[in-house]
Amino acid sequence: MSQSILEKIEALRAELHQHNFDYYVEDNATVSDFEFDLKLKQLQDLEKNYPQFYDPNSPTLRVGGEITKNFPTIHHQFRMYSLDNSYDFDDLEDWEKRIIKTIDEPVEFVAELKYDGASISIFYENGKLKQAVTRGDGFQGDEITANVKTISDIPLKLKGDFPPQFFMRGEIYLTRKNFDKINSLREEEGLDLFMNPRNTASGSLKMQDSAEVRKRGLSAVLYQFISSDTPAETHWELLQDAKKWGFKVSNQAKLCKNLDEIKDFITFWDEHRHELPFEIDGIVLKVNSIKQQSQLGYTAKSPRWAMAYKFKAEKVETELVTVTYQVGRTGAITPVANLKPVLLAGTIVKRASLHNEDIIKKLGLHDHDFVFVEKGGEIIPKIVGINLEKRDANSQEIEYITNCPECGTELVRIEDQAIHFCPNDLHCPPQVVGRMIHYVSRKALDIEGLGAETIEQLYRAKLVENPADFYILTKEQLLPLERMAEKSAQNILDGVENSKQIPYEKVLFGIGIKHVGETVAKKLAKNFNSIDDLKNATAEELIQVEDIGGKIAESIVNFFQNPENILMIERLKSYGVQLEKGENTNEVLSSILENKTFLFTGKLSLFTREAAEEMVEKHGGKNISAVSKNLNYLIVGEKAGSKLKKAQDIGSIQILDEQEFLDLIKE
Repeated sequence: MSQSILEKIEALRAELHQHNFDYYVEDNATVSDFEFDLKLKQLQDLEKNYPQFYDPNSPTLRVGGEITKNFPTIHHQFRMYSLDNSYDFDDLEDWEKRIIKTIDEPVEFVAELKYDGASISIFYENGKLKQAVTRGDGFQGDEITANVKTISDIPLKLKGDFPPQFFMRGEIYLTRKNFDKINSLREEEGLDLFMNPRNTASGSLKMQDSAEVRKRGLSAVLYQFISSDTPAETHWELLQDAKKWGFKVSNQAKLCKNLDEIKDFITFWDEHRHELPFEIDGIVLKVNSIKQQSQLGYTAKSPRWAMAYKFKAEKVETELVTVTYQVGRTGAITPVANLKPVLLAGTIVKRASLHNEDIIKKLGLHDHDFVFVEKGGEIIPKIVGINLEKRDANSQEIEYITNCPECGTELVRIEDQAIHFCPNDLHCPPQVVGRMIHYVSRKALDIEGLGAETIEQLYRAKLVENPADFYILTKEQLLPLERMAEKSAQNILDGVENSKQIPYEKVLFGIGIKHVGETVAKKLAKNFNSIDDLKNATAEELIQVEDIGGKIAESIVNFFQNPENILMIERLKSYGVQLEKGENTNEVLSSILENKTFLFTGKLSLFTREAAEEMVEKHGGKNISAVSKNLNYLIVGEKAGSKLKKAQDIGSIQILDEQEFLDLIKE
C-alpha cells in the first residue's frame, strides 16, 4: 500500500515539474490552469496524509507558508564579483583591446540583457535545489532558500544530464505588470506605493512569510554556471545546457563574433528596451570561451572578461509645481522641486533636489516652469534644463527663502559655502530630532530600538528634547506610543542602559558638535582625557591637535559656551555615560605602519571603514581624509571613484585592495 502511494506521489511530482518547465522555460502551457491546480491539490492532500514521503523540493512547496525569522549569513564558496561599467562605445573598444593584448587570439562574446533586480546564487546537488543566497557584499549573503522556492521560474528539481554539484547565478525581478498589480492592491488598502520594481523585488526576498513572497509574483532569469569543474568549453554552451536542465535563461542573449555585432545589439535594445515586460538598465558582455576567461582572470573587484554597458540616463519634461525647503540635522537647508508626476526610467518621479540657491539661480528657475528631468546614474532625479518656449511671460523668478521653514529663524549663509543654515540648532525641530537620531546611530551610541520614527514620536510627546532625556525614559512612557509592545519598550530601555558602556570617543562623536566627525572625535579623545578637559581647552590648544583647524576649534569652543549644552553634558555624566578615557583607549598592537598615511575609498567587503581605520591606528599608522602627495596608501573597495583616479594621477601613492592591506599588517 505504502509503495503504491509513494509511486503515485512521485508520478504527480514529476508531472507537475514537467508542466512548470513547459510553462516557464519553454513558454508553452501543456495543461490549463484549472487542470494544474487540480493535480496540485491532489498532491497536497496526499502529502498531508502521508508526511513520511515529505520532499523539500516538491512542487507543493511553491505556494510557500514557511516562516523565516532570521536569515543566516552564508559565505559564498565562489565570490560574487561586481562588473566594471562602461557608458560609451569608446570604453568597449578599450576593453576589447586589453583582452586581445592579453590573450592574442580571436575572441567571441555573449551579449545579454542586464536585468534590473536582485542577484542570487543557487546551489544544486544531485539535481535538487539545496540553498539560495543573496549577493550580499559579494563574499557573503543571506540564505533565503524558502522564499526562492516560491518563484516558479526557478526549478526545484533538474532534468537531463546535469553535473552533480554546481551553482547557478541569476537575477530575481518583477515584471512591470506584477509591479503595477502590487501597487494597485496597496492603493486600495490605503498603503504607500512602492517606488520601483527593483527595490520591491529585493525587499520581497527578505519577507519572513514565504507565502507572502509567493503572492508578489517574482520572476527569475539564470545567466551564469559556476563550478570548479565546467562541463563545456564556452559560456554560450553552458546557457544552452542550463535551459535543457530546466533553467529559464534569457531568450534575448546573443553570440557575437565581434565588436560591431555587440554595438548593433546594444543600439537595438537601447531603442526597444521599454517594449520588454521587465526593466533592464544595460547590457552585460562576456568573453565566450571559458579558457579565455580563465586567462583573463579578475581584478580586486571585477572579472576582466566581463563588462556592463549602462544605458544613458533618460530625460523627460514635466511642470514645476512648487519649491519647498527641507531642514537637515546640521541645520543645512535643501530646496526641493515638487513636480507634476512623470514616468522616468520606469518609476514615477514627483520630486527632485535643487541642492542650493546657486543651482536655482544657475537654472534661472521660475514658477511653474516646464523643466527637463533626468536620473543621475538611473537613480536620483535632477533638473537639467528649462523649456523656455513654454514659460509664462508673467511668471516670477524663484526667490530663495530668508527664514527657516520649520522655526522661522533668519537663515545664514557662511562665507565660501553654497548652503544656507538655520542657526537655531537647539530648538529647530528637525535639528533637535536629527541630533538625537545621530546620537543613537550605530557609529555613535548604537542604541537598539530607538529608530528615527520612535524618536520623532517621543519628541512630539514632549518626552525627549536632547540625548540626556533618553536616560530617564520609563516603560510607562514608552508603551502608549504607536506600535510599541512590552518587549519593544524593554529593548529600548536595555539599549539605553547598555549605551553607558560605549567608549568616550564614540560619545564625543555622538553628542553632535558641529564639524566633529568620527576621525576628529578620536583625535580629541586621544589628546583630552575627559569631556571636562576638552571643555576647558582654548582654541589655541585645540589647534595644536593634529588635523584640528581653526573652523573645528571655533565650533568646539562655541559648543561649550552654550549653557544648554553644558547642562546636557552634566546630565549625561550623572547618568553614567562614558565621558572620559578608558584604560585601553590608546592600545597599540605594533608599529608596522608607523609614519605611514592611509585612506579608504569605495565599498569595503572584508571589514567596515571604522574597523579599518582602527586597525591603522592600532598598528601605528595615520588616517587622513583626502588624496594628496602626503598619502602613502589608498585602499580601494568596490566602486572606487574619483579618489582612485586622483591617486593614479599623482603616481606615487600605493594602491591596495582590502586583502593586500591585511597582508601589509601581517608582514
